[in-house]
Formats: sequence, C-alpha cells, structure tokens
Amino acid sequence: MSGHSKWSTIKRKKEGIDAARGAVFTKIGREIQVAVRAGGSDPNSNSNLRALIAKAKANNVPNDNIDRCIKKAAGEGDRDTFETIFYEGYGPCGTAVIIEALTDNRNRTAGDIRHYFDKYGGNLGQNGCVSFMFDQKGVIVIEDESLNEDKLMEDVMEAGGDDFKYEDGVAEILTAPNDVEAVRDALESKGYSFTSAEVEYLPKTMSAIDDPELVVKMNKLLDLLEEDDDVQNVWHNWDMPDDEE
Repeated sequence: MSGHSKWSTIKRKKEGIDAARGAVFTKIGREIQVAVRAGGSDPNSNSNLRALIAKAKANNVPNDNIDRCIKKAAGEGDRDTFETIFYEGYGPCGTAVIIEALTDNRNRTAGDIRHYFDKYGGNLGQNGCVSFMFDQKGVIVIEDESLNEDKLMEDVMEAGGDDFKYEDGVAEILTAPNDVEAVRDALESKGYSFTSAEVEYLPKTMSAIDDPELVVKMNKLLDLLEEDDDVQNVWHNWDMPDDEE
C-alpha cells in the first residue's frame, strides 16, 4: 500500500482542538447527541455512537460527560436540533479550506465563519469552489506504539481498507467514504481501538505560503475556525512548514 496520507493536516487539527479542551467537549457532545437521535442510545447496536464514545475517550472527555450527553439526547421534551453544513473558501495565497459545522443557528454560524475569513485575508466562497481539490476518504486513526506493522497491514487489507500508513506510533487507514464504518467494525472485532474514524477531505495537491505575514494570518484563521463551537472539522491544502505543525 502506498503512503500518500496527510497525517500532518490531521495532526495539526487535533493539536489545535486539544488547546481548547472545553470546545472539544462541546463539539463531540453535539456529535453524540445527533448519533443517539439517529440510532438510539445503546452503543452495542449503534456503531456511530460507539465510535464517538471512543473518540471522546481518546480526547480525554470524562465518562460522566459522555453519559450525561447520551441521556440528554435520549430524553424527551425540548431538545436542540443541529444540522450539518459545509462551507468552502480561500485562505491567504489562495489556499483551499473546507469547514464542516454542526449548528442550531445557520445564520450565526455563516456570519461568524465569513468574519474569520474576512479578518485574515481570506474569502468565503460558494459550495463547490474548492472541494474539487480534495478527495473524500474514510480515515481511521490508531495511536499505539506497540502495533505490529505487518500484522496491522494484513488486518487492514482483510477488513477492506484502501490504504495504510504507520509512522511514529500512529496508524492511518484510508477507506472509501461509505466503507469507513465497515472497516472500523472489522478492525474493532480484531481488538483494535481507535482515536478517530471519520470521513475526511484529503487535499490532492498542496499550496505553499511563502510570506511570513501571511503564514501568521493563515494560522490565526485556522485557530479561529477550530475554536468555534459550531465548527466540527477543518480541512485545508496548506503545505505547512514542519515548525508550524
């Protein structure tokens, strides 16, 4: 299998989220609520919920927070209604950015995201303006320095994974978007635990930013997007210098 994955992009996203722990609880909590309402509160019969619980634990969300979130989503009465919306735009030097939001107020979210782009030299565009620059893939991440690379590769291929990379204790498995759940479940049955298992947008080509001032602006744009409670994921094609990751 080739090693064309973009772990640096995902790694930076994860580190950026880790810097705002409260935002992590909010973001994952919303995902859990949506999963419970779609498939029920039992993780044994709701594979999406099971994956999100694993994701929450990987991000150090306390068990009590997870349980409260599941019970709230399963309860009756007034409940928040969230919808998933994607936004696309250009950062400094024409870098491509895709944002996935989970919001209960699309006007607020769109206004905030537009403001972030305007503030740091970007431009929020129309849907489709940059998505053609990305491949949509299922991405399963396992963080375990004790993994046997050859055995993992064998298991990944048997489970139906498309691609595989293992580096510095982090395994990244790529699948077709519609296969991520099946591959995750197959690997879970073999005893693997996951940091995340989601559909991601991986850039086909990378874009460099040479101007130091624009590098600062791009970092600030990404930070604001990642810190926003409504924003679940941010993908971009910025070829980040090693010292920025």
